[in-house]
Amino acid sequence: MIILRPTLKIVALVTWLVSFLPLVAAAQQPSGQPLSQAPGASGWVFNVAPYIWLPTVHANLEYNLPPALGGRLPTDLSSGPGDYISKLNFGTMFAADARYDRFSVLSDFIYINGSVGSSNIRSIDFFGLPSIPISPSIETSTSTRLTTTIWTLAGGYTIFRGNWGNFDVLAGFRYLGVHVNTNYSLALTVVGPRGNGATFGGVGGISGSRAIWNGIVGVRGLIRLPVKGLFVPYYVDIGGGGSDPTWQIASGIGYQTGWAGVSLLYRYLSFEQGGGSVVKHLGVGGPMIMVNFTF
Repeated sequence: MIILRPTLKIVALVTWLVSFLPLVAAAQQPSGQPLSQAPGASGWVFNVAPYIWLPTVHANLEYNLPPALGGRLPTDLSSGPGDYISKLNFGTMFAADARYDRFSVLSDFIYINGSVGSSNIRSIDFFGLPSIPISPSIETSTSTRLTTTIWTLAGGYTIFRGNWGNFDVLAGFRYLGVHVNTNYSLALTVVGPRGNGATFGGVGGISGSRAIWNGIVGVRGLIRLPVKGLFVPYYVDIGGGGSDPTWQIASGIGYQTGWAGVSLLYRYLSFEQGGGSVVKHLGVGGPMIMVNFTF
């Protein structure tokens, strides 16, 4: 069995789409797509699409210990919709795009502020010393609050289009801003190695922030189904810069009638970071419902 790394999976999927779309174009399926994707549409066409995304969040964090101690605090975070919905302070999610003939620009914005589910401090890693493992049994209480902004902005160009749908390439950037704070209550206290009497443990809190910018490239579009109004939207991107790498994939099924439509999707977004970052890994994936308005 061949196991592909996430980057290779994305490349394989893009290659598959490129090879498949000309065959779909030859089939010339009936129309019924969103107006923003209509082949040969003249003038500007705009889409505004608020949505609700209910992902499961998995994160590997590495907080910096206070300078008096020196070191890192690896912490795992896992949270599903049932964990964070009731603890959400504020959230907004929407996408928008504008299209003129084959050219387009798209934006996607997410802001979330609230407490999340279970978190676990894996170890205390003082610089130059072996890790000190932390057993979950001595974490009497651990809670994490997360404030996250994710913004994507990209320009696109339609390479293929017809009654079958469309295939666009895109390039732009994605921004991830994270502020995370973990409060803990540990049934132990560890004296730091610097001989200054500094300790870690007991009851306290630790926080970290990170702003990450990435360039991205990708593809997006839709494939119309034989039933009028039904279509399969798809979106794939991959990038790097602040991340190593970041990638995203989304697809599902949609229905469009006139100026309004609705889509049910599965979406997954991933960030990977190198050493020294508070966010080592962030994976966010789950179902999404989007309503779009075209004018």
